[in-house]
Amino acid sequence: MNRARYGLLTTALRLTQGRRFKRLLAAAEAPADAQRALLSRILAQNADTDFGRRHGFARVRDPAEYRRAVPLHTYEDLRPLIEQQEATGERCLTAEQPVYYNRTSGTGGAPKNIPVTATSLKRLKSDQKLSAHIWSLGSRVLEGSTFAISGPAEEGRMAGGTPFGSASGLLYRSQSRIVRSRCVLAPELSDVEDYDARYLLMAVAGLAEPRVSLMATANPSTFLRLLSVVDRNLEVILEAVATGRAPRGLGGEGAAGHAHEPRPRRARELAERADGGPLGYADIWPGLRGVMTWTGGSCGIALDRLSDRLPAGARIIELGYSSSEFRGTINVDVRRNTCLPMLADVFLEFAPRAGWEAGTVELCGLEELEDGCEYYVFATTPDGLYRYDINDIVRVTGRVQRTPTLEFVQKGTGVTNITGEKLTEGQVLESVRSALAHRGVRPDFFIMIADEEAAGYTLFVEVVGHAGAADLAESVDERLCTSNIEYGAKRASGRLDPVAVRRLRGGTGDRYRASCVASGQRDAQFKYLHLQYARECRFDFAAAVEPEAGDRTG
Repeated sequence: MNRARYGLLTTALRLTQGRRFKRLLAAAEAPADAQRALLSRILAQNADTDFGRRHGFARVRDPAEYRRAVPLHTYEDLRPLIEQQEATGERCLTAEQPVYYNRTSGTGGAPKNIPVTATSLKRLKSDQKLSAHIWSLGSRVLEGSTFAISGPAEEGRMAGGTPFGSASGLLYRSQSRIVRSRCVLAPELSDVEDYDARYLLMAVAGLAEPRVSLMATANPSTFLRLLSVVDRNLEVILEAVATGRAPRGLGGEGAAGHAHEPRPRRARELAERADGGPLGYADIWPGLRGVMTWTGGSCGIALDRLSDRLPAGARIIELGYSSSEFRGTINVDVRRNTCLPMLADVFLEFAPRAGWEAGTVELCGLEELEDGCEYYVFATTPDGLYRYDINDIVRVTGRVQRTPTLEFVQKGTGVTNITGEKLTEGQVLESVRSALAHRGVRPDFFIMIADEEAAGYTLFVEVVGHAGAADLAESVDERLCTSNIEYGAKRASGRLDPVAVRRLRGGTGDRYRASCVASGQRDAQFKYLHLQYARECRFDFAAAVEPEAGDRTG
């Protein structure tokens, strides 16, 4: 992007979003008031719906009364009303009829379709512009082109004819002309159904454009996957860059979203850089200034690997706590990755983690959160999710004005319990990463499988470098005993077997991801689970073990 167009973009963002940003910071001075006002609007707007009448929305005056009037809900509790409103047009959950459904994978196999009204869709577009304004204040990541990966805007139609798909894809497709002109990937690329073909086409488009200053997607593992595609198909990709034609062998898939002028000089430059080894993003886009993505939970593993492939000085920018159901926070300081709750968009309640996991149902408001503590999140949205249990855990990282700032920790399902140890995904992440780092070894992928029948855990790990299985098993076991006293007690008593380590063949993590996407999980929003029960894991990791992997060791 030339300087004139960059200046036009930042000026437009300042004029349209500057005041809104100031209003958000002003609301942070009194979070309880902002949240109470939002809840009152949601209840008033939907008081005459079936759900609103049943739960007495018209009589609710404050958050305390709301908690007494409305129980907590999961998606499955709300699914019948969502589907009924869509099929019949009756106002079951919201007075405003949904115009779109954000589809995401469900825990029980059936996908979840999250309703989005026209008002909320307009707000989501405005939120996207607000984020861009904040990025422009704290960095120059918008100076060049943007390489952003999103999901398909429309994957099908609901029973009543309303489209469903990925809201991120819908927003990407509906961007203004000035924003769209600086995006590398055509929206049609996300519609390519074949997983490998889609990545190959994205790689061609990305390598053809040298002036990328920002790359963005929900999960950083997507960018690692893209580099592996470049590494395996470099000759074919560079030929496509040079000729401007789709890669050989793609057929009809290659026509979608693939159009650029022939760039033989660019192809030669990249070929020369590849002589020194596999291309990284520092080679592909030396002017890259920022990576917008999730950084919390298990994403830290992918970021550790990705950071080595970035240009010096490229900033990692937290995307914020967001989901298909709602956007929970916005990054208001990209230098410090400070994420402020969306006070005027979603009403939030919290349960202290320890109490919730012990069976205590005691929820509190945003203003009551304590620094450094972890909480389960429950949301009420204008789109019909009332006291919604999303099963996410967040941590309070500090304050902006008087409002707590939040970061994502893990899904609440990331807990296993064979004999009472209640091992968490966070404890596994920390123990495995620490044990490997102590040996100077970087993990490409790992997963801990809880086997209830064998009364023990098996760590399947794909690593770059040497990591002896027996030595690693002992080290991980010791760290788990230290971080989880119940685990240590169960190990000491013999009720739990020691950790076993099995080393995986290269590329297993990618194959696992591909199998999850093929079974319905979102590619752009994919999150690795690093702790699962054997009975719930559908991927055969045992079949991917290297022959020399070690045996169970104490």
